[in-house]
Amino acid sequence: MARLFGTDGVRGLANRDVTAEVAVDLSVAAAHVLAERGEFSGHRPVAVIGRDTRVSGEFLGAAVAAGLASAGVDVLDVGVVPTPAIAYLTGSTGADLGVVISASHNPMPDNGIKFFARGGHKLDDSVEEAIEARVGEAWERPTGSGVGRIVPSAALADDYVAHVVAAVRAFVDAPAPLDGVHVVIDAAHGAASAVGPAALTAAGARVSVINASPDGLNINDGVGSTHLGPLQAAVVELGADLGVAFDGDADRCLAVDHTGAVVDGDQIMGLLAVAMREAGTLYRSTLVATVMSNLGLHQAMRREGIDIVETAVGDRYVLEAMREGGYTLGGEQSGHVIMSEHATTGDGVLTALLVAARIASRGPLRTQCAGIETLPQVLINVTNADRSRVHTDVELQAAVSAARRELGDSGRVLLRPSGTEPLVRVMVEAATAEDARRHADALAAVVRDRLRL
Repeated sequence: MARLFGTDGVRGLANRDVTAEVAVDLSVAAAHVLAERGEFSGHRPVAVIGRDTRVSGEFLGAAVAAGLASAGVDVLDVGVVPTPAIAYLTGSTGADLGVVISASHNPMPDNGIKFFARGGHKLDDSVEEAIEARVGEAWERPTGSGVGRIVPSAALADDYVAHVVAAVRAFVDAPAPLDGVHVVIDAAHGAASAVGPAALTAAGARVSVINASPDGLNINDGVGSTHLGPLQAAVVELGADLGVAFDGDADRCLAVDHTGAVVDGDQIMGLLAVAMREAGTLYRSTLVATVMSNLGLHQAMRREGIDIVETAVGDRYVLEAMREGGYTLGGEQSGHVIMSEHATTGDGVLTALLVAARIASRGPLRTQCAGIETLPQVLINVTNADRSRVHTDVELQAAVSAARRELGDSGRVLLRPSGTEPLVRVMVEAATAEDARRHADALAAVVRDRLRL
């Protein structure tokens, strides 16, 4: 059997790769593994489940609920809510397990299944491996009163909204922290179509909403955080102060300032890092970011006296570093922003609230992001390359060293071997687009020559 778990749960083409049978078997296996590891409390175990708006989420959600209940787990089915809502509710309700049925920013035909352990944290790799090893094995089924109950629990979404609104009120110490701010929300026809506008309205914002009419088929379809054009146009047309765009499961958020200019995850993290440092809540004045965050963010944070801890690409690695070091802010350029005081995973709605609150208290987003320059970046994927020799080929490393010497502090070179394909990613940042392109092309040529399969 091909490996099921990837870097963010199980994901693939719904009803082909991610089937009802897979959903049932995964849920049963998860219940058994977590019980045997002592992760369930003494009472009958409880799971909180939710999904995004994909049509396939209807049958996959039913299958997950059926699998868990057949294994003796009671299920609280919240329905359509963001991924971070399930992470939060897993902790706030004292549930033993959380499950999200979503493929995040992927196209509608895909879907996925992601598990959260007690407290709302992602499962460790070792637990996922143990679950995968148990999929499809024979087991003794409970009967009668031993089977779990499935309880529709849509009202729990209101608890999540109250949580993020309370978080932003604490952030600026004001009952209506977004008062006077006009925000346009692009909900990507996804999981935040209802709770996103509800949260920003409750916090005092004037809210205009686009792309919040999910029909099961239109999630992420030319809208949301991966397609910012509609949001940019709406912000300018409506004269809004801010635009925020979520992806399908709203675990990420990108922004648009009042001129229609894009504000990416790096700029959002930089803005929030400064705000948290001023409030005394940025632990050790440190931000956690991946190696793909732009050099401009590093330069801006250095000027502010804020350190950056770098991780591999992926929000799970950001989370690991945050938990190990006790850090309070981390994220990715793509808009996954994690504030550990309030969330155990990236939370797009919370991010939108905090950015809007900063505008309410400090003025236009464009002004606040002016010091966080995004340097030109060129990324080239070199295929049919022996990724195992990226860091050992002498001539390639000499070329990398020469490029780094020439760029100095004004640029950056990064070579990343793919974890799954015969592919090497060459990334160069420089003060000018011409320099970035020149060095990236030259290094990609060396990779093709030296690492050709």
